[in-house]
Amino acid sequence: MTSRRTLITGSAALLALAGSRGVAVAAPLPALAAAGPLIERAIGFLTRLDPAQQAAASFPWNGQAWRRWDYFGASGYIKPGLRLEQMSGPDKDRAWDLFAAVLSPAGLAKARNVMLLQDELMRAGDGVGQRSRERFSVTVHGTPALSGTWGLRLEGHHLSLSFACHDGAVVSVTPSAFAARPARVTTGPHAGLMTLHGEETLARRLMADLTPALQQRARVRDNKLFNILSTAGQERANTKHVGLAAADLTNGQRDLLWQLIATYASEPYSASLAERQLRRVRQGDPMAVTFGWYGPNAVGQGFGYRIIGDTFVIELGAIDGEGQHLHPVYHDRGNVLGTAV
Repeated sequence: MTSRRTLITGSAALLALAGSRGVAVAAPLPALAAAGPLIERAIGFLTRLDPAQQAAASFPWNGQAWRRWDYFGASGYIKPGLRLEQMSGPDKDRAWDLFAAVLSPAGLAKARNVMLLQDELMRAGDGVGQRSRERFSVTVHGTPALSGTWGLRLEGHHLSLSFACHDGAVVSVTPSAFAARPARVTTGPHAGLMTLHGEETLARRLMADLTPALQQRARVRDNKLFNILSTAGQERANTKHVGLAAADLTNGQRDLLWQLIATYASEPYSASLAERQLRRVRQGDPMAVTFGWYGPNAVGQGFGYRIIGDTFVIELGAIDGEGQHLHPVYHDRGNVLGTAV
C-alpha cells in the first residue's frame, strides 16, 4: 500500500511526469481557501484503499480524464474512477468525509439527493440494472500535497463536482453541476423532494416579478433551453450577455438575482469557500450581470435560463417538455478546472 509520505513527496515527480507527457500544468490561481484539511482527508482516503482501488481512483493531474468532466447519461452511467458501490462501508464514510471538507451540509445533502434520484428512476422502471445511488465515482488527479497542483472530483449521472488545489490552497470549485430528474418527486416515499429547489423557484420568482415589458426583454426565445451550452472544452465559449441587465432591475429583483447566483456559487460550499466565492462572483460590474430566460414560466413546462457575469456563467436547461429533467452548470470564467488560461 502506498505510504502517506510517498503520497506527499511524490507530487513533484508526478507533475514532472505530466509535463513529460505533454500535459499542461495549471498556472497559479488566487487561493479560495486553505486546503490542509482536504489534503489530510485525501491522503487518508487513498492510503486506506487496497492497491487496485487506489489505482482505480488515481489519475494524472490535468490529463484527459480531468478535462473531460461529464455528468450526462448519454456517455454512460459509469464514470471514470472508484465508485461508491465498489467501496467498503468505512471507505464510503471516508469518501463523504473527504467532500465534507469542501462542501457545506446543504451541498452534501444536494449531492446525496441527486444520487437518490437514480433510485427513484429505477423505481419507475427507468434504467433498471444501470442506475444506482452509489454509481458515482471518486477520482484524485495528481498527488495531494502542500506543494504542487492536484484535483479531486465526485462524478456520476447528473453530478459533477471538481476541486483543484495549488500549493496548499483550494483554487477552483468549477465546473459544478447538480442536475435532477425528476426535478419534483411526486410519488413514493420521497414525494415532495425538489432537489433543485432554489435553482428553479428563485428563477421563476424573478421572471414572474418582472413587468411584461421587462419579461419580453429577458426572454431570449420562446422555446426552452434544451441543454447547457458550456460543456467540457466549451466552458468559456458561450459567454455572450443575453437577456436583461441587472441595472434594469429593481432593488428587490436584484436581490432575487443574487440569491439565485448564490445558490450556485456559494451555498453548496464550506464556509470559508462560500465567503470567497461570493467575493469572486461579485468581481467585475455587478450591474452588467444579465438574466436571460428561455421558454414559458409555468411549473410543468420546460424552461431555461442563462446568467452571465464578468467572472461567471450559470446555465440551466430542461431536457424534457415538462421541466422534470433539469441540467444546470456553474462556471468560473477565469478559472476553469484549476487553470486560468
